[in-house]
Amino acid sequence: MAEEYLFGVTLEGDKLSEVWDPEPKNEDSDSNQHFAVDQKLIIKMALLGAEAKAGEVNVLQVEAMGLKGPTKIPIAVLETGKTAYVTLDLSFPDPPVTFTLIKGSGPVHIVGHNLLEKIKNGTKRAKVDEGDLEDEDEEDGEPKKKKNKIGGLPKTKLQNNKGPNQIQSQKKK
Repeated sequence: MAEEYLFGVTLEGDKLSEVWDPEPKNEDSDSNQHFAVDQKLIIKMALLGAEAKAGEVNVLQVEAMGLKGPTKIPIAVLETGKTAYVTLDLSFPDPPVTFTLIKGSGPVHIVGHNLLEKIKNGTKRAKVDEGDLEDEDEEDGEPKKKKNKIGGLPKTKLQNNKGPNQIQSQKKK
């Protein structure tokens, strides 16, 4: 089961950059000997502080590992009176992640959450959904009927062509 914690950082003045690079908790503890922690950072919002200079453009950039290697890209452009905040939905499964205010003096607040998932003996618990179970049943040689989104079995062509009164009268028989 994953634990979730608030993440927040403010970039301003002398602190124009922040690195998220978590270290495992209680590394020396014997009770944590067989458990590792997989962490993921999710950023939901970047907002301009009330003390920001009027008319100053603030550009927030992130540097993180992408599919083809390290990637640097602006994620927010904030300006007092025009754009006070931006809603984001960014996920960073691989540390380190560096947030930098590349233009402006802030303050820019970055808000999100940090997900921690315990890993026992070096392997993650796999999440299983219904789709995976149905696929396994089909591999056994006996395909199962899939349920529709409401939870019942799929309607046949005859049921689809009947009106509500015809279906109810059929149920009464």
